Formats: sequence, C-alpha cells, structure tokens
Amino acid sequence: MIVYDVPDLVKVYPNQPQLANNHLTFQVAQGEVFGLLGDNGAGKTTLVRQMANLLRSTAGSIHLYGQAIASDPTLVAMNVGYTPEDAPALNNLSVDEAIYYTAHLRGLSRWEALHAREETLDLWQIRHLRHKYNNRLSGGERRLLRLAVATAGSPPILILDEPTRDLDPLRRKLVWDVLLGMNAERGTTVILVTHDAIEAEKIIQRVGIMRGGQLVALGRPATLKHALDQKLRLELFFTPDRPPRLPDDLPRHELEPGRWLVLLDKQRMLALVNSLPLDDLDDFRVYSATLEDLYLHYATQT
Repeated sequence: MIVYDVPDLVKVYPNQPQLANNHLTFQVAQGEVFGLLGDNGAGKTTLVRQMANLLRSTAGSIHLYGQAIASDPTLVAMNVGYTPEDAPALNNLSVDEAIYYTAHLRGLSRWEALHAREETLDLWQIRHLRHKYNNRLSGGERRLLRLAVATAGSPPILILDEPTRDLDPLRRKLVWDVLLGMNAERGTTVILVTHDAIEAEKIIQRVGIMRGGQLVALGRPATLKHALDQKLRLELFFTPDRPPRLPDDLPRHELEPGRWLVLLDKQRMLALVNSLPLDDLDDFRVYSATLEDLYLHYATQT
C-alpha cells in the first residue's frame, strides 16, 4: 500500500531564482523506512515540511492514503508524527503536558492519553524529566522530547528531521533502537532526514539522495551501491595541521578536521596502502563502500 504519493512537486521561495524542490516525484510504501540524504540547502527540510502540511507547495500535490493533504487539514495531524528542527510551541509545556495533549489531540480518550504518556516516557527514557519545561531542557533532552511528542499516541507514520542531532552516542543508539522496534512491531512508516549516513544505514530500507532541489538517486542502498561495486573506502586519520602527503590526482573528501575519506578502485587501493606515509597518520582503515560513500558519490557528481 502506498502511504505517500508525491508527483511532480515544486516549491519556489519568493525572490529566490533556484527551485527549492525541482519537480520531485516519488512514493513511500506503508511500513517502509525511507531516508533523505543531502547537503544543507539540498531541499530536504522544505520537502518534509510540505509532507507534514506545514508549507504550501508551488506546484504539484502530495497525497496521503490517496487523498490530497491540502484538502483536509486533519489528515496529516491525525496520521503523522513530525519532529521539526525546532519546536518553540513546546516551550510553555512540561514534558508530561506536551506528550499527554499530543496523544489526546490525536484522538485518544483522556485515560488512553494518560496511559500513552506513561508508555512514551518509558520508551524514550525521559521519565526523570516529566515535570521539566521544554525551555529548561538541554539540547539533547529537547530532541528526545520532540521524538516523544511525535510518537505519542502511536501515529502510523513518522517524519523525523535530523532525529539524532544533539544526542550523545548512547541516546543515538536509543533512537535507532526505538525506531527499528516501532517499524518491526507496529509496521510504523518512518521517513527521516539525516546527515548521519553511517548510523542511518542501520535502519534505512530505501533512500533518496537530494542535490540542488532534485532527487539525484532513489532506491535501495544495496541496489544503488552497484555504482560503487569496484570501489573501496579508505579513511585517513591525522593531526589536522599535519595532513598526509598523497598523490595530487587522488580525490579526497574532508569528513571533519583530521579525517579524510578516499574512494578508490580495488586495483589501486593496494598500491596506495603500501605507499601511505605512516609517519603522517594516526590511523587508517580500509573497508567496503557504505551509505555515506553512496551519498558522496551521487551528491557530488557533476
């Protein structure tokens, strides 16, 4: 069953010549975990805000369960849990109140909403925060509250914009574990925007890679990786102010200061590894291509 049907979607912001979303066409199936990858400005957040019915499209339409979301303002509200990048509307609510009222507004009775609140507090491990107000929480705690609000009342669809930003490794693991559990046990459809391709690979079943408002690749990661079949991933770790000496023609991506990624044909990798300037390196690792490499391959193609 198709949950979201997005045919030929266009979004143009005033006084901006480039299309924020440039004739996007795709579908999301029920029970699917669908990921959107792309650089800042690629159009990901604009797209999911339209899917959450928070932003009007310039052209094209978005259908949820076969119905245009613009025709019924309650359609998305009752079926979709959405986590925005920021949620100032929660500032005047305690954690308890935010979860309870969201569940109640999604159609649960008062008793059901109270029960859902208790389950949600435990699910996201934030019971100790229940009486705190959103504006008194740390960045990571606010992120967990937004996730708790999105999942309150068990909506069948979740749209999550950078769900693990601001989170430490233990809480990031909690997020992926909870989302995998919801998908496996309840058949929850998960649509997520993330920059963390390495961690997202654990959960994403199908991916759309965006660049300049367009979908430049769409499909299952394993299928899309065929373009990288003959590639290996080399990561180099070094002191940021002492980069290693590499051949001038070698393409490299700076993942962060002191960490480079090099994608190479298998035939060339052995020769390069044998010639690495080990005195200039803290560490190096070689392994097969990942979802992050897939993103870099499609998102940087000319």
